[in-house]
Amino acid sequence: MYEVLGDLNKTSGITGSMLVGNDGIVIAQDLDESFEGEAIGALAASITTNIQKSLDRLESTPLKQVTIEAEQGKLFFTDAGLGILVVTTDKNVNIGLIRLEIKNAVSKLKLA
Repeated sequence: MYEVLGDLNKTSGITGSMLVGNDGIVIAQDLDESFEGEAIGALAASITTNIQKSLDRLESTPLKQVTIEAEQGKLFFTDAGLGILVVTTDKNVNIGLIRLEIKNAVSKLKLA
């Protein structure tokens, strides 16, 4: 698991990654020291749970990914099966590349 996160973090623009349970508990993390892993984990669980509830009301497909764009950077929350893959990035990143690398990492996590 840590190897997958470490490889993901080698992608240009990615500043950190972590795997969080749907309850917000951190399973594994490889984040920059400036981030509080437990706070981000709780945030990811809260946001994805609320969005999934809204999607359920709309009878829409299950949540796959949420992207949050902030002034300092972007956060990607992606369903990884066993939890939520959280990826933090710089503000000016190639979103297509990041999504491709996240997709590859999720595939590897599901095999682990």
